[in-house]
Amino acid sequence: RSLTQDSSRRPCADASPPAALRNLAVPSYSCDSTPCQRRASTPGRFARVLGQAPSTHCQRAAALPIVLLLVLAISLIAWIPDARAHSKSISYSSWHFGSDGASVRVRITRLELTRLGLGIDEDADEAQIASYLTSRLQLFSAGRVCRARAPIRLRAPLGWMHFEWRLACDTPGERRIESAILLDRAPSHLHFARVHEAETLTRERVLSEREPSWVVQPAAGPGTAGSEGTSISGYLVIGVEHILSGWDHLAFVFALLLLAGSAGEVARLVTGFTLAHSVTLALAVLGILNPETAPIEALIGFSIALVAAENAWLLAGGGWTIPLVAVSGLLLMTGFAFFGVGLVSWLSLLGISLFAACHFGLLATVRNPQPLRIAVAFAFGLIHGFGFAGVLREMSLPSDRLVAALFGFNLGVELGQLAVVLSVWPLLYGLARFRQGRLHLWVAELGSAAICGLGLFWFVTRSFS
Repeated sequence: RSLTQDSSRRPCADASPPAALRNLAVPSYSCDSTPCQRRASTPGRFARVLGQAPSTHCQRAAALPIVLLLVLAISLIAWIPDARAHSKSISYSSWHFGSDGASVRVRITRLELTRLGLGIDEDADEAQIASYLTSRLQLFSAGRVCRARAPIRLRAPLGWMHFEWRLACDTPGERRIESAILLDRAPSHLHFARVHEAETLTRERVLSEREPSWVVQPAAGPGTAGSEGTSISGYLVIGVEHILSGWDHLAFVFALLLLAGSAGEVARLVTGFTLAHSVTLALAVLGILNPETAPIEALIGFSIALVAAENAWLLAGGGWTIPLVAVSGLLLMTGFAFFGVGLVSWLSLLGISLFAACHFGLLATVRNPQPLRIAVAFAFGLIHGFGFAGVLREMSLPSDRLVAALFGFNLGVELGQLAVVLSVWPLLYGLARFRQGRLHLWVAELGSAAICGLGLFWFVTRSFS
């Protein structure tokens, strides 16, 4: 009733926007007849950005994303199976073959083991984890399984568990590595297996639900050592699967697309994001830059939350509520980090606090937010590139295999991302032109609220666990 009563209580100024904003595909509110009446001829509720104060009724309606934020975030976390996990489920093994068997070293994160209800208390769960790994990662010789000796737990970096054991093969013949690690809990799980022969020969293969085993043929020599490794096309498929199963990276792309009003803007946003993450992906995989994983994963969550909050802020007509809540929360986390709480340094959190404050301040002064949104897509693309790189960096590929793997994986990521954009944005574009864009407005509001909540969840949990 508040949206239909007392329309004459507060006169409304002309909400007609400048031409620079007319291509944003979100209907705006005006008070020509009733408060907050939608008009398809204007680009969005950017009244405060344009220096016009929206009515009290409009402010109440614009608060919808904030009200729904927590409910939608909790719902999404409950519905999405991998919401609490890393964007890709991965484990690694390194094999050394001998005449009568082999030795294998396995690396897996404690976060992955929580899918099994293990890894929380690594000391208490050590025996169960070792038993699970030896039963799910096996070596066959001439069709017969090789006997595994008791695994030994090795020292590992924080958040990881490393085990090593030997396998005795009674029958000589064709050798086959087979992995079923976590496939019953995470069908998209990838296991990266490397085989070392002699002193310099190294081959690798990515095992998955689609291809869970690898027949390791004897190497004929240095020139053929890499022929059995995963091909460029294989890494391309891995890249596509990585982006399509990476909820955090997809959420960021969705947040960018929600307010994109033209094909040109979409192209600029996606190009900026692509160029940036391609650069840092290459730098990380080549070993030039090697940032810590935990802060990168946390900052990916922050990037998602900030872009979605920016959407909500623009839709709400500006104001200081969203920036104040965002910066205050970041400063509170900075205080905790200053006293040693969490995985992200207090200097990093202070830096992103200043970044968020300056970003909203700039948005409040510009007439066209598109250039700033493209710049933010590029800046956060640099962070996402380090996240993509984790898949290949942990493999420690030899130099002669690295370039092909990097090229195929990055190409796969781009193709997967392009497929998502071509699937989602035409639907948003059509909604913006259906019934004066009312349905698109609701999608933008609810979508931004949900994505912001999910990004906040990732940011906070990855910062402290």
